[in-house]
Amino acid sequence: MYEKKIIILPRLKLVLEQVGEQIRLARLRRKLTTEQVSERAGINRTTLWSIEKGSPNVTLAAYAQVLFVLGLDKDLLKLGADDEVGRKIQDTGLIIKKRAPKK
Repeated sequence: MYEKKIIILPRLKLVLEQVGEQIRLARLRRKLTTEQVSERAGINRTTLWSIEKGSPNVTLAAYAQVLFVLGLDKDLLKLGADDEVGRKIQDTGLIIKKRAPKK
């Protein structure tokens, strides 16, 4: 079966690497081993290693499982919460028309 290859832009690659590093640091702060986290998340150690490296080939569900194990799952709800660009676009479409004068 043909799989479409996703091209990751360099800026997005850096973001994923930063997310992976933050997950790794959170694990280390909690003094948890890769074995403990991967077992609790239901993934193998190689997948956890890939997450900590910021691999784009790992599913969002695996990232979410690891965040849940670390107690950081609520942070996923912050994604897109402060959407300044989206709100500006929405506000430009909310042009209020003036009412016609009463006769």
